[in-house]
Amino acid sequence: MKSSEIRELSPAELNAKLSDLKTELFNLRFQHAVNQLDNPMRLKVVKKDIARLKTIIRENERKAQ
Repeated sequence: MKSSEIRELSPAELNAKLSDLKTELFNLRFQHAVNQLDNPMRLKVVKKDIARLKTIIRENERKAQ
């Protein structure tokens, strides 16, 4: 997910997407622990998407102040 796509989302959609990605990251970590993870690079991608979302959420909060 690109940051330009993320910036177009509303605050409610951002929080929902963040929640979904955190759930996905938990599931991926669980699969990794029991050696059932098919694509280990997906962990890296999800972590970066979470970081992008948190950054943009924080930027929006700072603009509102």
